[in-house]
Amino acid sequence: MRASRAFLALHGGRILAQRRKLLAVVERLPDAARPWEGKLEGPDPIRLAVIGDSTAAGVGAETQDEALPGSIARELNARTGRGVIWRAVGENGIHTRQFLDLYLTDALARPADLVYVSLGANDAMHARSARAFARDLRTLFETISDRMPDALIVMSNLPIFARFELLPEPMRTTLYRHSRNLERAARSVVARDGRWIMTDKLPPAYGPDFFARDRFHPSASGYADWARWSIEDAWGRGLAEIGDARVVD
Repeated sequence: MRASRAFLALHGGRILAQRRKLLAVVERLPDAARPWEGKLEGPDPIRLAVIGDSTAAGVGAETQDEALPGSIARELNARTGRGVIWRAVGENGIHTRQFLDLYLTDALARPADLVYVSLGANDAMHARSARAFARDLRTLFETISDRMPDALIVMSNLPIFARFELLPEPMRTTLYRHSRNLERAARSVVARDGRWIMTDKLPPAYGPDFFARDRFHPSASGYADWARWSIEDAWGRGLAEIGDARVVD
């Protein structure tokens, strides 16, 4: 597991060829339609920011209401009875360093009570080292917490690439091994601060409707499933305090 980059190097040529072939034949789905913000009515609204890569951009769903931001908002609304004001910030295909360079200012532009982070898949795809990933993730989390000290940050676990039947071997196993290594690094970062939470358990098996038609990104149904188990997992490990009433500035 810890030698995941060496495994990548060993199979690098073959994996690059497989990647080029996939890019040529797999449909490139658009981002979810604008607007990338919305609101669920209710008292004492929770301010939610969903930030990251293609999953923050809602690729695989028609609208962000059907994608991860809207799905998380509904889970929070159902659990707390509070309203939710949500927005999304991110871009398809970017890794953590690129998010810092391109979108950190936008992510910090409005206050939030909960920041949900979906990053790491492209760090794995680009074979970034665990050290670089952890460094950038720590910068992201520390900057958010410095600017918004009362905000909770929840990070999703990385995709379970071993379940992506679209991916040929050895690409599938290689990405899976490296993503597990990056996730271990992410957990070491999250453990530094009680305001930071990371999905602890592996998600349940992806259902038949989990993937969009590109067989890579979640569908609207997949995003709803993801939000449900992710919030459920984090609830007993600190996220439940989001149910406490807070006043929106």
